[in-house]
Amino acid sequence: MRTYLVTGGAGFIGSNYIHYMLRKYKEGIRIINVDKLTYAGNLENLKDIENYDNYTFIHADICDSDVIRTIFRENEIDRVVHFAAESHVDRSIADPEIFVKTNVLGTLVMLNAAKEAWELENSVFKVDKKFLHVSTDEVYGSLDEGNSYFYETTPYDPHSPYSASKASADLLVKSYIATYRFPANITNCSNNYGPYQFPEKLIPLIINNALHGKKLPIYGDGQNVRDWLYVEDHAKGIDLVQEKGKLYETYNIGGHNERKNIDIVITILDFLQELLPDTDQRKKVISRDLITYVADRKGHDRRYAIASDKIKKDVGWKPDTVFEDGIKKTIQWYLDNEQWLSNIINREH
Repeated sequence: MRTYLVTGGAGFIGSNYIHYMLRKYKEGIRIINVDKLTYAGNLENLKDIENYDNYTFIHADICDSDVIRTIFRENEIDRVVHFAAESHVDRSIADPEIFVKTNVLGTLVMLNAAKEAWELENSVFKVDKKFLHVSTDEVYGSLDEGNSYFYETTPYDPHSPYSASKASADLLVKSYIATYRFPANITNCSNNYGPYQFPEKLIPLIINNALHGKKLPIYGDGQNVRDWLYVEDHAKGIDLVQEKGKLYETYNIGGHNERKNIDIVITILDFLQELLPDTDQRKKVISRDLITYVADRKGHDRRYAIASDKIKKDVGWKPDTVFEDGIKKTIQWYLDNEQWLSNIINREH
């Protein structure tokens, strides 16, 4: 049985990945989930699997090198999937230090622990060990409107403390590959959406605010473009890179769904009107009149768009979910899980 060490598995993407892997491989794998349980980590995301024999949760900080090394010593870890990170741009602008600690130092701790556990001698590692570092398209900076895209060869040009910390972590992984021939891959994904996303991010924020008749804040002119990736498609891509990806390589994972922020908001409003029953009084207050333009975010990147040619060629991955289907499923999930949404908002407050 192969053992996966997943960091940040109680968060949005991490919990969806764990669900996907346990559905796909069932008892054929074991998952150890290490999470510090910051505001964005939520064990409710994993309540349905918490008693599985092949799933273990460990409450720990990835910056704690003693704890992380102990986990490697006490378990034969075959795969590391490193999600754990501070990830909200606005929070990074307000408090950059925690982003550097978690995203850079935490990644260094994980690399050192895995290297120590897997290295047999200088630059020779145990067979079938792999470290996958999950990163973001934000490390590449901003694109102008048009037909340009981010490729794996695009120079890094981060514009926020968050993206700078992720770029730094990426470079650490790249340096371990170059210096030690450390068995690693990097994936850089576009904006994820789907179930279990913390409601500070655009899509769940708009859903929640609209349901409560609150203003829908839109940065700047609302014309900023993001490439949206359904989270389960992202999980599939990560799994395929682990299984079929060429060692040491970086893979971009994009949703092929470019949308302006304002169009995302309008789409959500339209689907809420469609999905809510006519007897739901909230339908009366959900309208475009709630849209409120606010001062633009500092250093706000104009456009992200990922070219996923390499991952398609090397491992056969492409996104399965078109945006209209994915956003409808996502909205329905939040409608079906309003107690989850309420619990996490009340906990944050």
